Amino acid sequence: MTLPLARTKVLLPKDLERRSALLRDAGKTVVLTNGCFDLLHVGHVRYLEAARALGDALVVGVNGDRSVCHLKGPGRPLVGEDERAEVVAALASVDWVVLFQEDTATALVRMLQPSLYVKGGDYDGDPSSPQFPPEGQEVLAHGGVVRILPHIPGASTSGLVRRARERRATGGYNAGS
Repeated sequence: MTLPLARTKVLLPKDLERRSALLRDAGKTVVLTNGCFDLLHVGHVRYLEAARALGDALVVGVNGDRSVCHLKGPGRPLVGEDERAEVVAALASVDWVVLFQEDTATALVRMLQPSLYVKGGDYDGDPSSPQFPPEGQEVLAHGGVVRILPHIPGASTSGLVRRARERRATGGYNAGS
């Protein structure tokens, strides 16, 4: 039995390290981003499409279950790490996915040395800002670029969870929200 295409795009770190190095050696732009991707929504899709448009290959680091729980709190993740990785990998804009267990992707950045590291608008692109991505200094240290993409208003997993709980509590769906 062959694996579904999406699952073939979820790689082990050592395999991804090799592929990333080959692309860099060929002068290609490797773009890296990361996140929890607990419930995939339109904000994720638009963000990943925009990130992919910036380079030749998009690598997405997906936080493991332990780090999602630590970052997002009790009751999270809603979806397990293997399924989250497979769903992200199924997107046409994503070339490869790798799971990582740390709270930040600093070790992943160090290993892959992407040309471009992309984060969403809840971060700041100024290296002196407290909102600069924690991985950003590692990106700059190897000569990479940090790029912040605009936040998509109203698109968040936390918002989805909150709205679902509200709808369950009120027993209905309000088409205006």
